[in-house]
Amino acid sequence: MLRPFVAYLRVYEPLSAFGEPPSPQLLQAVEAAKLTRALAGEREQRMWLKSQTAAPVRLLPAELADGRAAPSTGTDVLVLDPAQVPVVGETTVGPGPLVCPLELRARSAAALVSFLGDAHPALRASVLAAGGLTAEAVRSRTNAALGEVAKSAVHVLSTTWTVPLPWFALIDPAQRRLKLGTGRADPERELSWRAAMRDAKERVTEARELVESTLGESGPTRILAETARWLDNFHPESAIELDYGGLVQLIADPILASDTSAEEVHSILDALRDGNVEELAELFRDLREYWSELAAREHLN
Repeated sequence: MLRPFVAYLRVYEPLSAFGEPPSPQLLQAVEAAKLTRALAGEREQRMWLKSQTAAPVRLLPAELADGRAAPSTGTDVLVLDPAQVPVVGETTVGPGPLVCPLELRARSAAALVSFLGDAHPALRASVLAAGGLTAEAVRSRTNAALGEVAKSAVHVLSTTWTVPLPWFALIDPAQRRLKLGTGRADPERELSWRAAMRDAKERVTEARELVESTLGESGPTRILAETARWLDNFHPESAIELDYGGLVQLIADPILASDTSAEEVHSILDALRDGNVEELAELFRDLREYWSELAAREHLN
């Protein structure tokens, strides 16, 4: 089964961030650590399919027929050893284990709220009619799902078919994790980066100030500001992970191995500092061509 063509930005927090003491269910899930980064996308895909094939159809994945959260909501977690997170200088991470809840139900609820607010009225009405629900009922259910999240923000941001270029500002390009595996369908195939929360926040703050001072209130400035606000919700000794996720299935071995998107974004920041307009234009053009080609595949599906 193909993984969803989704990239992720994740936050892994120390167990102490989930309550003192954390729930027994969470402790058991962390100790078992059954869910891996490679299987997370497949797990989310199965939960979505299950929600749509159930009778009656569930409004959200990881949800019971009466609208309550399924037990898996509290046990679908990724676990990370702080030793696997590169740090700069005296920065610290942990103590471990570090935990990233998938929070698929809450993330889906947030996406549904966004859809109801942004979709064309005719499309919105059609979707609601197909589900036999009113907008008020959907908002009530989604608000309940969002209210069950322990933090004021979910631990995972995701995008389909592409990676927002400002996300690369959070990581050190030299710290990439590349596994080609046996081919594009190998579940262990990976391109990702990890960073300590303090290091990531310093980088995103510096990048936002630089981009804002040179490009003004542009799209990249807005994304950097939103990302910085999101990171503020989490424990300072956390770790972040930028993961190409299922996008690695779209990229041939030689291209994936030579992917320099992270380096080019940092080179763009350097060019902004130096006022090098010619280099800036060339870097933007190369990145736009590379990611536009991947994003264009969405229209073929």
